[in-house]
Amino acid sequence: MRHSSMDTDVFRQTAHSPSYFELSRKLGEGARELVDFCIPCNPYFPSQEMFQFLGRNLESVLKFYPSDAGAIAGQLSSVLGLNPATVAMSNGSTELITWIDHLWVHDSIAVPIPTFGRWTDQFLETGKRVDMFLLPESDGFELDLDAYVKFIRSRGSRVAVLCNPNNPDGGYLPRREVVRFLDELSDLDLVIVDESFIDFVEVERNPSVASEAAIRSNVVVLKSLGKNFGLHGIRFGYMVANPGLARKMASSLPKWNLNSLAEAVVFMFKEHLDEYAESLVKLSMDRYRMGIELGRIPELDVFSSQANFILVKLSGEVTGAEMRDYLLLKHQVFVRECSNKLGLSGQFLRLVVRPEADVERLVTGMKAFSQQRWDVERPTLVS
Repeated sequence: MRHSSMDTDVFRQTAHSPSYFELSRKLGEGARELVDFCIPCNPYFPSQEMFQFLGRNLESVLKFYPSDAGAIAGQLSSVLGLNPATVAMSNGSTELITWIDHLWVHDSIAVPIPTFGRWTDQFLETGKRVDMFLLPESDGFELDLDAYVKFIRSRGSRVAVLCNPNNPDGGYLPRREVVRFLDELSDLDLVIVDESFIDFVEVERNPSVASEAAIRSNVVVLKSLGKNFGLHGIRFGYMVANPGLARKMASSLPKWNLNSLAEAVVFMFKEHLDEYAESLVKLSMDRYRMGIELGRIPELDVFSSQANFILVKLSGEVTGAEMRDYLLLKHQVFVRECSNKLGLSGQFLRLVVRPEADVERLVTGMKAFSQQRWDVERPTLVS
């Protein structure tokens, strides 16, 4: 396998991981062998047939204006069985987070940590008070809803966030518990349920609370199509809320905030629902196998997940940055080191669920790293 030399300062120049394209430019020829365990994407969707269709139609997709967001949202709603009046589509879920801040968060917001960084960073950047509820590592980062509600009341937070499953640990709350949470906080200005990874849940048949959001006065649910569809580069997501909230969001967003490639994928989706469902089944099997393989590495603590990633903690004095740099430079494996996530330390890695052959490469690299450290640190015996 080709080794590469690269300045790993690229990881210290942003609050998030560098993009695949930025890493590719740094790695040069080595980028051809790069396996991405960092960006949480579905590896089984779209199908090759879908990519071939997009390739054949790429010229027209790129040359002409897309339809407005309302038309694209209408098509997506039809496929998903949603009322189009309750849906607002966006250029990725981060666009929705930005506008939620501007439209509805006037004073304070409660957020469990660790979680997706924009749920803290966005509001800190605009001078809001962010009430951070720490999820204890000793409980596997499980969210105690009653304790969280008590915290929200004690702090006087006016907006509350719940990510289900949570990022980066993949922790999941049953639907009935999330509904109870919505009931408890019906007097808040807004309750946000981020369901960006909900399609990957296998322990419950219908885990989403989107239907609840459509009929409640203060609830919005966020969804991410890029993560589910394996198409992060397109940047598309959507929000479900009652018609008044959905209309306010849609009218605030730019009319052409979605591009033609996003439109093409949304209009293709209806014909490929079976392939999408199959991709989720494959991924859940991979998650199970990957958890077992990671659990066999003595230096790792592995946390249970219902998302398309698994959080692990390195033992001893090993840091995630050391492991990340070694895996990238020696094995062309790209992982997410979590020292810049509030509520975690530099010993944590978030590893995206990938097919068996890729996991074998990851595990081989991790074992080689551990062996290398052991060879360096063990004392030399003098006879």
